[in-house]
Amino acid sequence: MQTLPTQAVVLAGGQGSRLRPYTDDRPKPMVEIPGTGIPIIGHQLSWLAAEGVTHAVVSCGHLAEVLQDWLGSTVLPLRVTTVVEAEPLGRGGGLKYAAKGLPRPDEPWYATNGDIWTSFSLREMAGFHAERDAVATLALARPRIPWGAVETDEFGHVLDFIESPPSPYLINAGVYVFSSAFTDLLPDRGDHERTTFPRLARERSLAGFPLPQGAYWRAIDTAKDLTEAARELASRSR
Repeated sequence: MQTLPTQAVVLAGGQGSRLRPYTDDRPKPMVEIPGTGIPIIGHQLSWLAAEGVTHAVVSCGHLAEVLQDWLGSTVLPLRVTTVVEAEPLGRGGGLKYAAKGLPRPDEPWYATNGDIWTSFSLREMAGFHAERDAVATLALARPRIPWGAVETDEFGHVLDFIESPPSPYLINAGVYVFSSAFTDLLPDRGDHERTTFPRLARERSLAGFPLPQGAYWRAIDTAKDLTEAARELASRSR
């Protein structure tokens, strides 16, 4: 019988240098989406709770106390604990360190990067993961190219201009489903995307879940991303 994950790790330790000055006094996940009054991590925790998650481990780093203070003073829809790396462990080492705080190590778990604002069915993704008997599953997004594209024919004639077309490539969307065995495969230090993920891909144990048509997804990495997220939010609420 399939066990849906009820626990998750949120990686919230990044410095967010490209989001300055917003991140001068707060970590990136604490930056508010304009028009909502809620930081990115607040949206994430609400989404995780709505998808059946009852416990989240938040991995803190840059200005950790600001995030911890907010978590401690806010009514949250699920149980949240925090961990702070005493020294930099790299993305893979940090993920492994945070996973040690999960309450049920023998069960599958979700993970998400702390700068992702999205909404889709994690339960559907977990089912996809289980059907393929994967050790790890990545959500895959097709972002829009930030520049306009030019379409030409074989003779070099310009046929059309396309504003911000969708990318022809799928990218790692920063949301994951992991089996319980995945934790032991992570490096103690270093980057799992250069070690663990390639190994699982060679073994055909790494799956990719394309986000459903119409699912909202955005990585909040720059001030422009904040502006566009606010505009998209306003258009969806009309």
